[in-house]
Amino acid sequence: MEERYIASVDLGTSKLAVCVARIQDQDVQVIYYKESPSEGIRYSYVNNPGKVESVLRKALNQAQQELKIKIQQVIVGLPRYYVRQEIASAKMERTDPDTQIEDNEVRILKSMALETYPLSDSKNEVLYGAVAQSFSTEDSLNELENDIVGMTAEQLEGNFKVFIGSRRHSINIDNVFNSMGIAIAKKYFTPGITARAVLKEEQMENGVALMDIGAGVSSVSIFKGKIMRYFAAIPFGGNSITRDIKTECNFSFDLAENIKKAYGACMPGKLSALGEKSIQIVDENDEPTAQVSVKYISEIITARMKEIIEALLFLVQESGYSSEDQLRAGVVVTGGGAELVNCANYIKDLSGYSVKIGYPRRFFSCEGCPEATEASAATSMGMILAAKSDKTLNCVNEAPIRGYWTAPKPNREPLAAEDPEPEVERPDATTFTEPVEVASEPEQVAEPAIEASVIAAQEEGPSVFDEYTPEEIKEAKTRKREKQAKERKPLPKPKFTWFKHLQSTIGKVAGDIFDGMENEEV
Repeated sequence: MEERYIASVDLGTSKLAVCVARIQDQDVQVIYYKESPSEGIRYSYVNNPGKVESVLRKALNQAQQELKIKIQQVIVGLPRYYVRQEIASAKMERTDPDTQIEDNEVRILKSMALETYPLSDSKNEVLYGAVAQSFSTEDSLNELENDIVGMTAEQLEGNFKVFIGSRRHSINIDNVFNSMGIAIAKKYFTPGITARAVLKEEQMENGVALMDIGAGVSSVSIFKGKIMRYFAAIPFGGNSITRDIKTECNFSFDLAENIKKAYGACMPGKLSALGEKSIQIVDENDEPTAQVSVKYISEIITARMKEIIEALLFLVQESGYSSEDQLRAGVVVTGGGAELVNCANYIKDLSGYSVKIGYPRRFFSCEGCPEATEASAATSMGMILAAKSDKTLNCVNEAPIRGYWTAPKPNREPLAAEDPEPEVERPDATTFTEPVEVASEPEQVAEPAIEASVIAAQEEGPSVFDEYTPEEIKEAKTRKREKQAKERKPLPKPKFTWFKHLQSTIGKVAGDIFDGMENEEV
């Protein structure tokens, strides 16, 4: 039985988490999980690649020394802030309306939605991915993917939510790992995969709001019918609470953070005996320097948490999915902020929803890594869960040279009908990216930038943006040519072209972006 490893890196505002899982067939074991203070990250995005590289290099070296392995590829998450959502659609005419709609037609339609979506500022923005909301034909409206497959129709139309982020933030992540000589195997837009790690199927089916309270960013993702319907984030989180404690008590930031983690609680009126205790601060000579009550700390925390929770509840109202009928499963809160005492009860008092803490579900064993079962590890566990179904991924191997799907530029001339398709290596994953030139030394080859990613991936089953087989591509082209011959119209501009992923002389390979949004019902 072949053994392989998946290594994930969660770039958080206050913490940098490295996780390694060992996989043997269907057996997945988390063998390493460690958090370390992060530097150079603001609001969940890489603001200073140099500082991030310094901290990350130490964290990965420590993991390699403990596990006696060499990590050559990683999976990594994209920022949650400075992300906006838009509505996109795609429509296709079917060549044979009497045949049943197949899965590959749905996948092509999803790809077209990303390819054809016009970015208002393509130099500064990039598509993080898309989630299918509904499909329609001339006879049926607003059908889910599982329901549309098998129908017959002349036209097939899909509606999607596309998520757009900053190109600079994505490139900064690339710069960090490229300078370390480590390939990015997959990039994930994390709200969807975090949900897969902590939510149950019935919760996503009946309607649930997932609140992820991080250090610098808090976000809400709403699921209904097993589809992510809404996402939004605010630039406030646990660090805002720590700064309040620091200011009010005249402590250092590190001391305020330690007190928050050890004694932090909401709702000071419900602390019972704990609220009567006091914390005494001593210096390096064990001399007392300050004293503060746990109840006062709780009052500071509650005041800031009230602002954060009310802002998130406002986003829920803005989404249009705030009624009890639409959120039958209520609210699930995860992330480091969820570990504050009475956090769930406080959200329940403010909102009226039923509220639960979202801990990573036990999809695999975590013996020896108790931190991997905490709410703050939900994103790391979600990335491992999303990537484990890719049986070609082994993070201790060098990244292979791969081909990629790429969207044609708007003013690119269409290929002639008789031009043969170049024979290239089948891609490992579907992406939508344009190659860009990177400054390099003489005799080195420029690498393409990574510009798209995943929202979520199911544990099993094909990806929403799965790759196309050569047979599917050939069949689609044959149908188009037959239709063109009947209608006597010129061939349409091709939707896809290929380019080879280049490898530099020092062996660095930028990782592929794995578009595998599987929020739909399987």
